[in-house]
Amino acid sequence: MPEKSKSKMGRSERLGAIKEIINTKKISSQEELLNELIKKGYNVTQSTVSRDLNYLGVVRVRNYQQKEYYAIKGTAFEGNIIDPEKFKTKLRESVVSLKRAENIIVIKTFPGEAQGTAAVIDGMNFVEILGTVAGDDTIICVTDSSDNADRIIKMMQEQL
Repeated sequence: MPEKSKSKMGRSERLGAIKEIINTKKISSQEELLNELIKKGYNVTQSTVSRDLNYLGVVRVRNYQQKEYYAIKGTAFEGNIIDPEKFKTKLRESVVSLKRAENIIVIKTFPGEAQGTAAVIDGMNFVEILGTVAGDDTIICVTDSSDNADRIIKMMQEQL
């Protein structure tokens, strides 16, 4: 029995390939994703890729340099992307100090400002930030590595 060609494979196989590509590479456009699918032998159009991204709930996330990439919603990143100007304004208005301990950033805010500031940080969808925990005037921000914590804290300090 002849092997089924990938162009004839069903939608579920293609969706699985899209998930794999997005989870293993930094894809920032539908064109890049389309090229990756073609490399894997899938014969698809840009409109099909667009529908697949919508179906999978793909969102755009950004790194500390503000470069955007696709991510599967619900896997590691959720929420809306906050306008970078809102992020800068919130940091300037609320943050008192920033300190780093390995891959953790401790952000001190004015009283009552920690939760709103953490929500804005979360809303930026930085791929390097695994999550935040906020109290009244303190935020614990956990990053995926010590190096990325250093990069994130430097970027935040530049906004103050």
